[in-house]
Amino acid sequence: MSPPVDLARALQPRVPSPLQEVRDDRFGRCGATLLLKRDDLINPELPGNKWRKLVLNLEAAAGRAVLTFGGAYSNHLRATAAAGRLLGFPTIGVVRGDELAHRPLNPSLARCAADGMRLHFVDRATYRAKGSPEVLAGLLERFGDVEVIPEGGSNALAAQGCTALGRELRGVTDVAAVACGTGGTLAGLAAGLEGGQRALGVPVLRGGFLGEAVAALQRDAFGQEAGHWSLEERFTFGGYARTTPELESFAADFEDRHGLPVERVYVAKLLFALVALAEEGAFAPGTRVAAVITGTPGAPAGPSA
Repeated sequence: MSPPVDLARALQPRVPSPLQEVRDDRFGRCGATLLLKRDDLINPELPGNKWRKLVLNLEAAAGRAVLTFGGAYSNHLRATAAAGRLLGFPTIGVVRGDELAHRPLNPSLARCAADGMRLHFVDRATYRAKGSPEVLAGLLERFGDVEVIPEGGSNALAAQGCTALGRELRGVTDVAAVACGTGGTLAGLAAGLEGGQRALGVPVLRGGFLGEAVAALQRDAFGQEAGHWSLEERFTFGGYARTTPELESFAADFEDRHGLPVERVYVAKLLFALVALAEEGAFAPGTRVAAVITGTPGAPAGPSA
């Protein structure tokens, strides 16, 4: 199979993604400015951080089959399957959980299958060990010569691809904030910013593991930790894909204020955190805060950013 020659031409991403200032009195009261970095508008089928994390991985695959991992509602699986359809290469999705439990397929997995992805279900114990040499060897024996991309797409190539996000924000913001699932977007964002800027990650999963994950991704991608970044871990709202009436009320209010549909798994928690920090006085007067909008409302939930 011939490799895709020009991914940008084939997928036509909208990059740089738009930067939109919103007037919000909760930031205005402390003299700060809120900007929205609309990565959700990059590509309708590879929205949010998907294009940035996949582009170098797909170039490395050079038209070979791509094998990757995800849960039953994984946005990453959806994006990989869509890229395979658009670019004409085979895709294999290793899905967490028993196959019978997922039949009939939910809308997310059905879309993957419709886009040509071969779904391979594994039990949860095997899925937890998906990075082990034994499990990977078994998958390679079964599926042959494939490009393996980890869950959520976060690896060294993904972090390198996400440096473009930081470069697009040079000179226009002081703080660049992003919701985090697996840490790849934050790792690249921080590395792409310039001196004097800082990146802020808002984890959507509990556990306190993300700091080392981001640092490890940066070491793999850049040979060292890069840029100024930190994590604000108070806003998981109980864990991944969980919500509360307070978060739902906040998201609905933000939509009413600014006319922006707010994706609940990632973006709502990010915006809630930034508003809370603004009201706590965490941003000095004159600070420009850019929130990276990675999610698309209505999309199924899967660890990603």
